[in-house]
Amino acid sequence: MTSSSAASRKALSKIACNRLQKELVEWQVNPPAGFKHKVTDNLQRWVIEVIGAPGTLYANEKYQLQVDFPEHYPMEAPQVIFLHPAPLHPHIYSNGHICLDILYDSWSPAMTVSSVCISILSMLSSSTAKQRPPDNDRYVKNCRNGRSPKETRWWFHDDKV
Repeated sequence: MTSSSAASRKALSKIACNRLQKELVEWQVNPPAGFKHKVTDNLQRWVIEVIGAPGTLYANEKYQLQVDFPEHYPMEAPQVIFLHPAPLHPHIYSNGHICLDILYDSWSPAMTVSSVCISILSMLSSSTAKQRPPDNDRYVKNCRNGRSPKETRWWFHDDKV
């Protein structure tokens, strides 16, 4: 979420708080390889460091994900974006928005922050080219004024990168 929409977020439900506290404990005990949770006092927004997997185009490169949890998490998907600078990838826009079906249409309440992170690292690791999506400039221009990636009608047509 952008700073303007962050102020208008609704507080987490009791179910969301309980679930996130459970996930946070699990993360502290068994963090996914290649990720570090940056500890803050805000349960509703997590910042996670991503370290590119060895042997990939992104090996040892560091990026940051921002995960914003909605009031009704896990029934509703979190908003996940890369903070600046976002990696060059055919499914990651320069504003940090990620075109990945599990963040939108294919979300399931059974998914966790860890499983989302692993999916993003897998997406990065399988890439064969460091480049922006072909429609990057048009998309980013249309997203000015804080539009959330969850407001986008994504077209998931390429699962090869």
